[in-house]
This record gives sequence, C-alpha cells and structure tokens, in this order.
Amino acid sequence: MTKVSILTLLSSLKSSLVNKKNWLSFITGLSLVFAYAPFSQWYLSLFIPAIVFYHLAKQPPKKSAKLMFIFAFGWFASGISWVHVSIDQFGGLPLTVSLGLMLLLCLYLALFPALAAYLTAYFSNKKQLNLWLLMPFWLISEYLRSVVFTGFPWLSLGYSQIDSPLAKFAPLIGEVGITALVILINVCLVKIVYSLKQNSKNTLTYPIALIFMITTLSYGLANVNWVQVTGKTTKVALVQGNVAQSIKWAPEQEWPTMLKYLDLTRVNYDADIIIWPESAIPAVEPAVQDYLSTVNQSALLNNSAIITGILNYNFETKEYFNSLIVLGNKQDEDEQGYYYNHNNRYSKNHLLPIGEFVPFQELLRPIAPLFNLPMSSFSRGNYMQHNLIAKNLHILPLLCFEIAFPHQLAANLTKQTSLLLTVSNDAWFGNSHGPHQHMEIARMRALEFGRPLLRSTNNGITAVIDHHGNFIARIPQFEEGVLKTEVELVTGVTLYSLWPRLILVLMIIIPLILNVFLQTQEKKEH
Repeated sequence: MTKVSILTLLSSLKSSLVNKKNWLSFITGLSLVFAYAPFSQWYLSLFIPAIVFYHLAKQPPKKSAKLMFIFAFGWFASGISWVHVSIDQFGGLPLTVSLGLMLLLCLYLALFPALAAYLTAYFSNKKQLNLWLLMPFWLISEYLRSVVFTGFPWLSLGYSQIDSPLAKFAPLIGEVGITALVILINVCLVKIVYSLKQNSKNTLTYPIALIFMITTLSYGLANVNWVQVTGKTTKVALVQGNVAQSIKWAPEQEWPTMLKYLDLTRVNYDADIIIWPESAIPAVEPAVQDYLSTVNQSALLNNSAIITGILNYNFETKEYFNSLIVLGNKQDEDEQGYYYNHNNRYSKNHLLPIGEFVPFQELLRPIAPLFNLPMSSFSRGNYMQHNLIAKNLHILPLLCFEIAFPHQLAANLTKQTSLLLTVSNDAWFGNSHGPHQHMEIARMRALEFGRPLLRSTNNGITAVIDHHGNFIARIPQFEEGVLKTEVELVTGVTLYSLWPRLILVLMIIIPLILNVFLQTQEKKEH
C-alpha cells in the first residue's frame, strides 16, 4: 500500500469519526436494545429507526448503506452483547480476541440492513431517496440474514412488539409482517416530518392515513379468535435443575445431575406431562439405559410421560444427535413406553455454529478451546419429523435456537398438534438479556401459530405460554424448582401457520405495488 493510499484511508477514517450523522446513527442503534426484553419498551422501535431513515434522504447508495451499517452495528453490538458471555467464560480466549470475534459478528450482521439501504437508494431516483422501497428491501435482507451461513435471525424488529398492539397481527402475517409494519410506520414518520418541513400539507395525507389504518386494524384484530378453546386441559410440570454450566459436563457430576432430576420429578407425578430441559441427562443415551429404564418404569407406574433432552450416539454411523425422548407414556396395556431407538423421539435439525458444529473444523479446532466446546460435533436430524406423542397429545418440539425459525415450525405443524415445546440450556449466557430475548421469540411463535407453548430450561427462563403469547406461569432464573400448571388446549389454525412463505412473498410484493401508487400521487401533488 502506497503512502498516498494510507494517508487517504486515514483521512477517510478521521472524517467518519467526526461526522455527526455517523455518531447519531451509532447511538440510536445502541439504544434500540431497550425495545426488546427484558426492557420491553416496544414503542422505541416505532420511531428510533426513523431517526436514521430521515438522514438517508438525498444520499447516494454507498452513503446510505454506510449510515445504515453504522446504525445496525450499534443495534447488534448492544442487542447481542450476551453472546460475549459464552465466548469470554467458556471460549478460553484472551479478552482482546473474544472482543474481536464479537466485533466481527456484529459487523457481519450489520451488512444486511446496510444492503437494504443500498438497494433502496440504488432503485430510487438520483434527486430523492424513495423510502417507500425500504420496507420490501428490508424484508429481503432480513430473510437473507435468517438463511445465510445457517442464519441468525435474532433481534428482528417484529419481536420487540410482542406486548404492543401490533402483536395482534402475528396470527395473520407473523413476526415478519409485524417487522414490515414497524418499518412502514417509521417511514411514515419521516414522510410526515419532511412534509411539515417543506410546508407541503398535501403529502401528509398518505403517511397519516397508513398509520391510522395500521392502528385501527391492530385494535380490530384484537377481537378476532383464530383458534378456539376446546374445554380440555392437561397438567404439566417443567423441571428446572439449575446446573451450573461449568460443571454440567464434568464426569463426576453425571449421576448427581441425573438423580437431581429424578428427585425433583418424584413428587410431581400427578402431572400428565413432565418436561426436563435440553441435555438434562448429561450422558449419551446408549450409556445410561439402566437409568432410563428406571425412569421409564417410574413414569409408567404413575401414568405419566416424561420428555427429556439427551445426547444420542449412533454406533453404526458414528454420529451424535442432540435429541428429545419420551419416557413412560403408556398408550395401551401392552405398551412398554421407552426403549432404545424408540421412534417417539426428536433430533435437532438447525444446529448452532461453533456451539453444536464447527465449520472448517480441521482448520479451526486446533486454534482455541472456543472451537472445542463440549458436545460441539452434532449431526443434523431431519428437517421434517413426527410430533412427539405424550398422553395422547401431539407435541411439536424445537430445540433451543430452532425456535427462531418459524418456517421449520410450520413444516412440522399438523392438524393434530396440541402443544409447542422448546427446551434450552441458556446457562451459557449467564445473567444477560439473551435468555429474555429467547423467551420473547418463543412467545411470538405461540402467538403466530395459535398454540400453547412449554419452555423448559436448565436455569431459566422456564415458562408456560398460552396461545395468545401471554405467560400462564413462570419460575425465576437461577433457581432449582418445578413449574406446575394446567394448560388449556385449543383447536383451529391461524392464517400465518398455513402460508408463512407465501405471506413473506406477499409482504415484499404488495409494498412494491403500493410504492408505484404512492410515487405517482406524490409526483402529481408536487
């Protein structure tokens, strides 16, 4: 690199650091974390992005992308800071290296909103940014974020609205549709400000009308019942073992942990279904057959069913699977409940990079302990699998990270599905906002698909959610305990559960058509 090019680079860097718009974008991005759980100030999502959108106007594509990139970097830097807890505490890396990895992750995620801004500016005319295009391009970029490199769709804007009036749209258009509405409201606010600034009352009509229409529909949808309560209930018990991550896989803790779950269960056999969290049994399934047989017989004697997380090892293919199995669950007099390789099981499909599989492992594993975490060499289960069956109920399972992928849930939903189940071990992330955001995502799935949801975790948040996405019951984090409650069963389907991919496509195409109309009207009024 020549001396001139270095000086040019340094000059550009200095210019960026003193640019007020850049700092404003970064700070507004940082503040967006408060819209999500555990802070849950949902209204922030409805105007904070507008601050950046306002400054995108009259910017060429590259500058628009740069401003959005800075905003998104702040958004992810604060929003997923909880990831650093696991890297720092269990990765075995120096602080500077772990912070560097977090920096790279946030920079990568910021590329997707930046892409949306770039495309919006690129397809606008040279004189004025067409903000109406931002909504469809944002959805396209968010879809890419959910699939590229296995996907990381965390902090999608729609999740922040689980407790807002916009949540009523979830059974109709899903979280993706709510994200589109959040972007649309922010764009409308910018349009209103520009109209007032230019003293153009005529251009106020459409953004105000759109916000009014969205508000009216949200309250109207509150009266729509997508599914119906059947009058039947089932009693559930969710066990939270609160086993510290630092000792979870220690060999000497294997039996104490298994006995702890059995002891917590013994006094709760009056429940129909008992749930243990992800990898509650810290051993491979073939190695603990005597223990599993004992638990199975105990559940059978008490006419109950236990669903537990466990690791399975296939000796023929030499593959590990992160699995859920059903113990007990006597369906008839000849039923013996669980036995090894019983088909009443589920194996995780959507694995978490680094945590459950290591890409380019031959290259990365020798570098640092981060790439050799316990149980980080899993194989994928099938994308579509049978629901688990417990006490004659069909239960759709998703393991940990999978709850963030609605299309996978939709692919496995059947007319017989009574409950959604997600189990997790968020002990990796300590007392951060990560587990709260995880719970927020799970609540959105219950609302989108109109089914009660059970969420059992090692150290919280363990909770039961109704088909409206509201808490029925929950127990505190970092406490050993059992959550017992009754769950009302429902019947029927939501519109979103029928056509999630079609709705995504429509949420992209309809705004493009709407854009043509709005642009034509704005030109006439100017």
